[in-house]
Amino acid sequence: MSELSVNHLLGIKYLQKSDIDLIFNTADHFKEVINRPIKKVPSLRDITIANLFFENSTRTRLSFELAEKRLSADTINFSAASSSVKKGETLIDTVNNILSMKVDMVVMRHPNPGAGIFLSKHVKASIVNAGDGAHEHPTQALLDSYSIRERLGELAGKNVVIVGDILHSRVALSNIFALKLQGANVKVCGPKTLIPKYIDSLGVEVETNLIKALEWCDVANMLRVQNERMDISYFPSTREYTQQFGLTKKILNSLNKEIIVMHPGPINRGVEITSDVADSDQAIILDQVQNGVAIRMAAIYLLASKIKQ
Repeated sequence: MSELSVNHLLGIKYLQKSDIDLIFNTADHFKEVINRPIKKVPSLRDITIANLFFENSTRTRLSFELAEKRLSADTINFSAASSSVKKGETLIDTVNNILSMKVDMVVMRHPNPGAGIFLSKHVKASIVNAGDGAHEHPTQALLDSYSIRERLGELAGKNVVIVGDILHSRVALSNIFALKLQGANVKVCGPKTLIPKYIDSLGVEVETNLIKALEWCDVANMLRVQNERMDISYFPSTREYTQQFGLTKKILNSLNKEIIVMHPGPINRGVEITSDVADSDQAIILDQVQNGVAIRMAAIYLLASKIKQ
């Protein structure tokens, strides 16, 4: 059987195209499993996984927990808000204490960019990055690409625009890496203040006009404005942002083709997209959520296969 080229899932930039293909092929199998009446397989009965969330999360945490349970893994759930981290314990001490309980894999979300990379160099467990600050969110990018592939077939040659707060978004960065690796064309669209200065180095074009971006694309991935990561104001008002970069049904209907609309969640309805867009047939937002479980099952299973060796 093929195997991943990496021992940790820290970011898309460390993966090869063959890794993504392997994860997708494995996810195809697990998607069939989770649609059966009995949604469980005994694949990881001898693996223990710790979910460490140092930042708030709903969808990602639940998706990982469900993926682990579907694989029959033993799980430990850790929330920083009610832990000794509040008493000053370091990240390595926290993780080593958990690993001393014979944990094989750590799924971690952390507010600091590079936390997963740092951890992978100091502990023996396999690390899965569930989001590190504004750096990367690899499993979100994988499930996004997988969802596009499901609708459009191959991603090579497809046009994808990522709209919104590119500057603070780990989803945007991971998506850019994943889409480029699979041969898609990528543009970003948003206020100039929310486009990072290094964007050109990623081989991505910038389009500041939403209508032009939508007329070009096959897929629009609408991102939330991450107010919690902002210490200054990046645009005059939410109302003005919505007028320039909010996606409405009227705009969708004015296009000369039908595009796919995505959103990583949580949605601020009426800001980046209206409810009638989010709930329309063109939106694949709930498909993304369902595919997230299959993709995370695939990633965990493939990493665990390397641990067992």
